Amino acid sequence: MPQKPTAGPAREASTGRQSDSPLSPDVDLAADPVPAEPGAQTPNLEHTRDAMATTRTRSVEATLLSVLAVLYTLYFARAFLIPIVFAILLNFLLSPLIRLLGRFRIKPPFGAAIVVLMLIGSVGGAVYQLAGPAQGWISMAPQSLGRAQTKLRRIIRPVQQVQRSVDQAVDSVGSAPGKSPRVVVQSGPSLSSRLFGTTQRLVAGLVEVFILLYFLLAGGDLFLQKLIKVLPHFSDKVKAVEIARATETAVSAYLTTTLIVNVFEGSVVAAVFWLLGMPNVLLWGALVACLEFVPYLGALTAIVVFTLAGLSAFPDLGHALLIPGSFLLINLLQANLATPLLLGHRLTLNPVAIFVGLAFFFWIWGVPGAFLAVPLLATFKIFCDHISSLAAIGEFLGQRDDNERRVTARA
Repeated sequence: MPQKPTAGPAREASTGRQSDSPLSPDVDLAADPVPAEPGAQTPNLEHTRDAMATTRTRSVEATLLSVLAVLYTLYFARAFLIPIVFAILLNFLLSPLIRLLGRFRIKPPFGAAIVVLMLIGSVGGAVYQLAGPAQGWISMAPQSLGRAQTKLRRIIRPVQQVQRSVDQAVDSVGSAPGKSPRVVVQSGPSLSSRLFGTTQRLVAGLVEVFILLYFLLAGGDLFLQKLIKVLPHFSDKVKAVEIARATETAVSAYLTTTLIVNVFEGSVVAAVFWLLGMPNVLLWGALVACLEFVPYLGALTAIVVFTLAGLSAFPDLGHALLIPGSFLLINLLQANLATPLLLGHRLTLNPVAIFVGLAFFFWIWGVPGAFLAVPLLATFKIFCDHISSLAAIGEFLGQRDDNERRVTARA
């Protein structure tokens, strides 16, 4: 009878070795190898142990565990990480302004205070100016939706009939004859408590972002200096400075260009809406400037909102549909002409990377993750472009070159 492999301490005693790590192979070399099926080749336990002990196997396992740990950390620590990421991106955006103030002999702490106070004033002023129109439109939203539904009744009438038929079928199947269905009312938090809790978290997050942003701007090159100090070789110090400067410059250029393009698009949309007689044009322009940071979903959300707003503002259906139609035309011109021309190939991402990144960050961080997805992907691509070992990843994230041609590999 073949001897079966022993388990646990007995196996370690038979092999004469101790398991140093959970990743170490646990193979009993003293056991008789038994084929899995009659006539099959006899397994070589020594070869199996050597294969499992290779560095490649351990590196794959360690990489998989590291990726899972990063995913869990990003998901469960989102309340802690989102303000930090916002502050770091704003630091990239505003660092050139701090250096510009330094040329006028304004030290970084004072320059950071000036920039942060100007940013808080701009955000506060914009919110104050738009709060009234936004509140008025939200309060009139039920009536606006009712008017829009009346105008689109011809389009949605077949859908309503199908839904009514499905509801009747479900009621007839689910309810027993002679018995009235039991209705369970589940009470949840009130609307005021939800809004207060959301507002409280939003204000706390903004305070954290502004405080961290001030310290990042006031510190200047503190972390870069610390990194240079701990690097052992002079060549590594020079390379670290080159990578840090190039990455910061590219990320700052990308964020600045994207912000300018979005604000310009919002201004054009507001001007066109004003010519079409649309009320609250500043609110719609600001909405476009914010939603354009979320690719695809932002434009789709704007089209839905502008369709409802147009139907509620104008009695004529053709005039109402000019509102979303004009935005769609402006958005297509911006996405296909302005953005590629200003950013160029090096700072643009391919649609697959944008969609996957948007879905990933929306999954782990929600709506803030959707706003951060493209800036984070662009920052990661720029960082990869300046690291030789990560250049392949940056190439996969980028767009196709004009001179690039598809090459078919044949066996």
